[in-house]
This record gives sequence, structure tokens and C-alpha cells, in this order.
Amino acid sequence: MNYPKFKFIFTLLFVLSIVLTGCGSKQTTVPSLEENTQSSESTGDYPIVIQHAFGETIIESKPERVAAIAWGNQDLPLALGVVPVGVSQANYGVLDGSGLLPWTLAKFKELGEEEPIIFNDTDGLNYEAISDVQPDVILAAYSGITQEEYDLLSQIAPVVAYPEFPWQTYWREQITVNATGMGMQSEGEALVEELEALIEEKVSGHPGIKGKKAAFFAFTPSDLGKFYIYHPNDPRAAYLLDLGMELPDSIAKLAQDTNSFYLELSSENVDLLQDVEVIIAYGNDELLKALQADPLLGSLPAIKRGSVALIEDGTPLAASATPSALSIPATIDEYLTIIGEAADKVE
Repeated sequence: MNYPKFKFIFTLLFVLSIVLTGCGSKQTTVPSLEENTQSSESTGDYPIVIQHAFGETIIESKPERVAAIAWGNQDLPLALGVVPVGVSQANYGVLDGSGLLPWTLAKFKELGEEEPIIFNDTDGLNYEAISDVQPDVILAAYSGITQEEYDLLSQIAPVVAYPEFPWQTYWREQITVNATGMGMQSEGEALVEELEALIEEKVSGHPGIKGKKAAFFAFTPSDLGKFYIYHPNDPRAAYLLDLGMELPDSIAKLAQDTNSFYLELSSENVDLLQDVEVIIAYGNDELLKALQADPLLGSLPAIKRGSVALIEDGTPLAASATPSALSIPATIDEYLTIIGEAADKVE
């Protein structure tokens, strides 16, 4: 999502880098796991070959030292009981100064690691720090690394890169691709099944959400002349489909024939979005008041009636809107409650 990520709206740079910075119900086509990986589980031995946007990565033997960079990748090894030797600093949603989101930090401690090594790479990859932990593999299935960065990282260790486009790896793929790179494909697939069952159970308690046409927006309060909508190939938007919501026809049409994960739209064109029933966005009640007072945006039915699920910007919950192996179970109850309250306002 990049995605990473934005200090306003995942720092709006993450919101737009995972901004310009996540299914059983996916409505876009992504390569299957079989198209991207070959694991020791299926072949009976190594090497493991992982196809990705920059070619292929070969894992010669089971990695013992796992490093994770960018956003969310560190949660997969932790969820599988493996302590990474180093991880990227979380640059959004951290309120305690730890450099890690609460579910990540809690899992490190649960696994006995009180002082995890954190790469200070929010302003660019810290190759020296990554090299110092001597990884056997570097997980980056959800990231925005460039060809140059991939090449430099590959001089340190094999890199598990994103399958096709930066910041557009859904949470299921994040798990299965990263797990395959760790030599734990079957464990990753089992984790996906567990999370799918959890989501189904939690969603059943919020029947008002099911079938509502929803989209994830990003607004800048100081400039409501334009706004952003995340396409269904963005993990945030795709996660809404997991929660039983539907993609509005207007968004599907606007998202056609593009590899981008977001759309910038002028407020003058808000009439194109009349079928959006629920809006999910970073912000608070003050943002909603500003939206409703705006002569253009305030005309949108979802904004006018207040069916807007607002997630306080800069909080762990806002960070979890881009889902990971650990953030889903940690925040799904709170997320569904907020969305459910907005959905209940739809006539």
C-alpha cells in the first residue's frame, strides 16, 4: 500500500506512496501463489524459486536468519513463531516511541525478544544496518523497493520482492509469498485459513455491513478541492471486500486500465460517486464537519448523511487499515465497530 507510508494519511506520502504510502472477495486478478513460487513443500527439497517483479529469487536452503523491511512484512515471521534478526522501523501509527506497532512489539516480547533490532530506514533503506544482522533472506513482499534497491539488497541476501506492482500485495499474498521465502509455505497457507475463519466469525457479528458499497478515501482538510480514492488493487480497499462490503460500480469503472493503486479526483467530479454508500477515511469528527460544510463534497449522499467511518489519523488503528498477519486479529473488532456505525446510517 507505500504506502510507506504517510504522516497525514499514512503521511499522505505513504498514503500516496503507499500514495502516489489490503481476498476471498477480491474483484481484481492477481497471480496465484503457484505462478509466483515453488517451495520445498511441493518439490520435497531446495532450492525454492520465487518469481517476482524483478525476476526470480532462489532460496538454496532453509533460512535461519530472517530480516524484514518496509511495511508489515515483519509480522509474518512473528506470527509463525520466528523472531526476525532485524526489521524496518514503523513510520506511521506508533504512539509510544518504540518504532514498532503495538501488535508487532507485543509479539516480539511474547517470543522472548525484549530488544529487537530496528532499522532506522524511514528516510531510505539502511543497507549497512541490514547487512550487519547477516540475514539469510530479506522479506519485502509488501514494499515499494525499486530495481536499484532490489539489486543492492540482493548483494546482502536473497530478497523476497512483491509479485508485480509496488504496494499492491494483498495480505494473503504477503503471507504466502513471505512464508515461502522462509521455507514455510504450508505454515503460511494455514495461517491464511485461520485469519479467513477469524474474519468470517467477526463479520457475522456486524450484519449491517454486508453488501454495503464502500470505498477508502483520503482527504486533506486544508485542501478539499481534491481527494484520493484507493483502487481495489490496494490492500486497504481490498480488505473492505473481505469484510463483506462491495466495490461501488463507479470506483470499478474509474479503476479500469490502470496499474496505480489510487485515484486523484477533483471535488468538482464528486457527482461520479453517487453510488458510494459508506466512506472509510483517515480523520475525525472535525474532518466530517468540514466535508459536510463543503459545497461540493457535502452534496455526496454518504457525506451528507454521515455514513463515513473515520479512523483517527496517526493511530495504530489507522496503520492497521493496511492489514498484516498480526494487525488483523489485533484490530478487527474496533475496525468493524467503526464501519458498522457508519453502515447503520445508510437508508
